[in-house]
Amino acid sequence: MSVKVTKDELANVLKNIHALVSREVLIGIPESEDARKASEDGAPIGNAEIGYIQETGSPANNLPARPFLVPGVEKALPQAINQLKRGGERALSGESTAADTALHAAGLIAQSSVRATIVAVIPPPLAESTIKARQRRGRTGTTPLLDTGQLRNAVTYVIRKKK
Repeated sequence: MSVKVTKDELANVLKNIHALVSREVLIGIPESEDARKASEDGAPIGNAEIGYIQETGSPANNLPARPFLVPGVEKALPQAINQLKRGGERALSGESTAADTALHAAGLIAQSSVRATIVAVIPPPLAESTIKARQRRGRTGTTPLLDTGQLRNAVTYVIRKKK
């Protein structure tokens, strides 16, 4: 049995695979999403710094760690990896948009997972003094990482070339 090649698609397939493996998806709070609304208590720090403090805690300020970014991404990894794997398979089949589609799908999966983690009640619960301070500002929620929603909404993904 012999095989006859009628059209050489190798260059196209290699280009598609390169488009997938030469870029990466980053999840977090990029500089473009860092600003907080001015009405937010003068907002002396941005969302990225608030996220870091919440993720790692600040014993000096009596703030416990409430990790949301790393656990949220870890929870999303199996599904995100599956998307990237399927994108790789489609790239091997010659689908030119497979890399972009897979990278964006993986980014959205991880972004949604991190945002869902923020909405979940991450221990420890809020201190009574924090709840009362929120009530004085007209807020009724007791979810630790969710007050105005600005931190949650700042979490996004970016796709960039690997360095």
